[in-house]
This record gives sequence, structure tokens and C-alpha cells, in this order.
Amino acid sequence: MGTGLIVNPFSVYPSSLKNYTVGEIMDIFIAQVPNAPFSQTVDTLKTGSKEQQVTGVVTTMFATVTVIRKAIELKANFIIAHEPTFYNHLDETEWLENDPVYQFKRKLLDEHGIAVWRNHDYVHSLKIDGVQAGVVKELGWESYYKQNAVLNLPETTLGDLITHIKTKMNVPALRYVGDLSQRASKIALIPGAAGGRRQIEMMQKEKPDVLICGESPEWETPEYVRNANEMGEKLALIVIGHSASEEGGSEFMAEWIKENLPEIPVYHVPSGNSLSVK
Repeated sequence: MGTGLIVNPFSVYPSSLKNYTVGEIMDIFIAQVPNAPFSQTVDTLKTGSKEQQVTGVVTTMFATVTVIRKAIELKANFIIAHEPTFYNHLDETEWLENDPVYQFKRKLLDEHGIAVWRNHDYVHSLKIDGVQAGVVKELGWESYYKQNAVLNLPETTLGDLITHIKTKMNVPALRYVGDLSQRASKIALIPGAAGGRRQIEMMQKEKPDVLICGESPEWETPEYVRNANEMGEKLALIVIGHSASEEGGSEFMAEWIKENLPEIPVYHVPSGNSLSVK
């Protein structure tokens, strides 16, 4: 996976500080988000303290045990993750207090003084969606990117497009709906799990050849696209998987640290997919 940003919507935050706290890094990023801070957000500190001095930053999709151990090895005590740490959207832990899996993970974080911040709502709400921009770069589509979800690529087939995505994202298999020989030029790219309604409304509005998403319940967008094909439409859907579809956003976050806070050691550690295929 390459480094560097597609665009630089940021102005480097001027500061003579060499030692940043967790809270300072959070505040510097949030200050660059329009209309932030938000009154309601999942982007809260999950472990650690805003006052602790940062020794290094790891960016990732999921703060898995493997990622945490890598952060410890790298002597980086601040993990910026895109998704929840404790198995639910709000990272509510009351129901997990007596669970051995939760206890194991929490103990590992606490014993090594690791702060975990979920940066989901804010990175998506930058003037240019940081996750979308990072994924576009990962796929090598920068020259077609107009800072929105629609890209007009050189004409190819659905089959070749799938091969391209698998290669660039290093995923072994993708799920899809459509004819592998059909035209694929106008693409709607919605990483992650935006929800069936948003995905379908995007197809209604933009009329893409292919919608690329991270995931969708089978009764929502996949069924809509199947029905569209059954009525004769040439519409395709590619489902990458949530983790792979947004990991480029975590590399974007590492590049943001490098450009805005160059004194801080930063590492992008992909968390990988919890699910395997056979």
C-alpha cells in the first residue's frame, strides 16, 4: 500500500510542541473538521487518558489484540482506530464486564498504557472524506477522483474490475451481483456499511454501472441489484467486506499525522479481516 495523500485539505497546525498528549492530537484533528466538535458522536476515547504523553501512534481499522501487541512492540501508546474496540457501535462495556475475552483485551490495553481513540465520524466529515480519499488512492484512481463518490473510469468489464480491486486491496475473493462481462465505467464508491437505503438512493440518483460497497445485508442492496438484473437492467454490485473497504482510510490517517505532526512516530498497521474464505 502506498503512502502520501491524494489531496491535502489541511493546513499544517503550527506548533512548537515536540511532546503531544492524546487530547492535543484529538483536538488538532477535530479542529480541521467542519462544524466540529459534534454534540453526538461515537468518536470518543475508549481507553487511556487525554492527558497522557504520546510516544507513538498506530492507525488501523480495528484495535485487535494483534494490533495492540504490535503497538506495544513499536512503543506506540496511542491507537487511532476507525471502528469499535469492544464489539458494539457505542463501545458499551457494562454487559461485558464479566466476559473473559473483554477482560483479556482490556487488561492488555491497561497494563501497557495504550489509549484507543475511535476516529470514525470526524474523518468521514472532513471537507474531503478522509476514508474515501484513502481508498481511492489505494485503488490507484486518483486521476478520476472528483472528491465525491462517483468516478468515471476507463471502460472495462465487471470481471476485470473485480480482479483490479482484489489485487490492489490484497483480498482473496469478492462477492458480487451482475454479469462479469458487463460494462463497468461509471462507479459509485461507498466504502464501509452505509446502509441499504443510502446505497440504493445513490444508484437511483447517479445511475452507475457498478456500486462498490463494504458490506450490506443480503435482503437490502444485493436483493435490489438482483431484482434490477431480473428486469433487464445492467447494474452490478461489488461487496468488498467492511474491513478491507476502509483500511485505506487508516493509511490516510497515518499520512495526516506525518504531515501535520511530523515529530510523532506513526505506523499504519492493517488489522486484516476477522473472516476467512475457503
